[in-house]
Amino acid sequence: MGKHAQTYLVGAVSALGGFLFGYDTGVMSSILEMEHWKSYFNYPQSVGVGVIVSLLTAGCFVGSLGAGWLADNFSRKRTIMLASIVFSVGVAIQCGSVNRAMLIVGRFIAGLGVGCLSMTVPIFQSEISPAQIRGRLVSLQQWAITWGLLVAFWVDYGCSFIKSNASWRVPIGVQIVPALVLFIAMIFMPYSPRWLVDHDKVEEAHKVLARLRANGDFDSLEVIEELEEIKEAVRVERETAVRSYMELFRFPIRRRIVLGVVIQALQQLTGINVILYFSPTIFKQSGLSKDGASLLAQGINGVVNMLATIPAILWIDRWGRRKTVIFGSLGCGLTYFVKAMATAATQRKTYDEDGTLNLNLSKASSYLSIVMMYLFVISFATSWGPIAWLYPSEIFPMHIRSKANSITTASNWLFNFIIGLVSPILIKKITWGLDLIFAIIMFVTIFVIYLFFPETQNRNLEDMEIIFTGSIWAHKDRKRIEEFDNTNRYSFDIRDVFENAPYQYAYKADALQQEPADDNIDEDSEVSDDNIEMFRYSSHQHIV
Repeated sequence: MGKHAQTYLVGAVSALGGFLFGYDTGVMSSILEMEHWKSYFNYPQSVGVGVIVSLLTAGCFVGSLGAGWLADNFSRKRTIMLASIVFSVGVAIQCGSVNRAMLIVGRFIAGLGVGCLSMTVPIFQSEISPAQIRGRLVSLQQWAITWGLLVAFWVDYGCSFIKSNASWRVPIGVQIVPALVLFIAMIFMPYSPRWLVDHDKVEEAHKVLARLRANGDFDSLEVIEELEEIKEAVRVERETAVRSYMELFRFPIRRRIVLGVVIQALQQLTGINVILYFSPTIFKQSGLSKDGASLLAQGINGVVNMLATIPAILWIDRWGRRKTVIFGSLGCGLTYFVKAMATAATQRKTYDEDGTLNLNLSKASSYLSIVMMYLFVISFATSWGPIAWLYPSEIFPMHIRSKANSITTASNWLFNFIIGLVSPILIKKITWGLDLIFAIIMFVTIFVIYLFFPETQNRNLEDMEIIFTGSIWAHKDRKRIEEFDNTNRYSFDIRDVFENAPYQYAYKADALQQEPADDNIDEDSEVSDDNIEMFRYSSHQHIV
């Protein structure tokens, strides 16, 4: 961890927003199968279950859209704090629900907070992190989501043995505790240095960077260099400032908006939330019909999800974004296909008196289907889980990052809402056909990622202009980017220039220009640390 310890700490605290997201997503999946909950709310059928589940995501959709304006005007930090309070209000209403309408309203309000957090936390994490660990730090958000799911599954399992309405009220109510912890902890966290510069608080941004990068050393070359890069990026972006959401859909930002929306939508089209919301139902269909067996299998599912996310956190900055998602899509598609074929070959549909569907699979097919579900979760957790949140958070310029990410995050929640609404119906109507649909989507996704999504691995946030100014065909544009990296761009320390060549360097606008110096310069004279700065220079005469 070393010199990045402060950055990891701030990233980990903000990732509690992901924990809330994961817990609230997972807590309902097992509650839906609790007898006391079903009897209290008059045994809702497939449509009713879909509405109850999806109203959270409807709130998330609205919350993510509003979060862009809040994060730009009131800061990423304050937006996270506000979202935690809104979330707590929604949880309190759910916990005290006396009818289905009150439960739905509470889930919608909690969704406003979750949607706001899901947009703001990845941006905050990406803006406080250096390029070499940004993927790992933003992936903490996804890992926190998996921990939230894991805790929710096992709290549900434990409370399922309570023989009263507390069996479902307690799992819902305990969410308020981490929400309040997040609110209090964020008071002591710094503001995003990029947001501070964008609001002309340069000195405060300098303090934050010194704290995050150099243990408080204001004179660190790394700190000075990054501050200058941010200042210059903000200056350039202000000249082409986006003043409305409509401008996001014009050149040159339009391509990035499309990619951000597509990758977020594709994360939902993996079908992950069908597994998370309805896996107890799917486990029951697959043969785990004994009391508590499906909830126990769901708890194990949470453990698998959490553990499988760890490799992505550790090595995502080494693997790259493109390869990770391509292999993840292949794994997801294959597991869906095998599960679909196993189910189609042996299912014999029957219905219980309450309308519950049983597939009556053979023992081998039942075990194979369950194993495929776990393998799917592993494939998703190591790829789509973290990268769908990471990629949009790093590809947009500072001045539009919040607005753009509110759009991309909203697309995630829109597809989440649709899938949550129709999935219980499709699980019952077409069973293995839903698996086959998701398998086809995953196989098509492999080509979409390969053709259109550029690699952003180990790039500064201010470097993305280079990546996205070429061809929309990412597989063809790789050569241009490699040539730029290899021949046109390098970094140097101004100390070396002064000590080895009699030249003066002057910074003018966005170019670093070279002028002959006075011939009488004493080449043996020392250079003061006050005059030392790191500059990046390209033959295109552009400082990134």
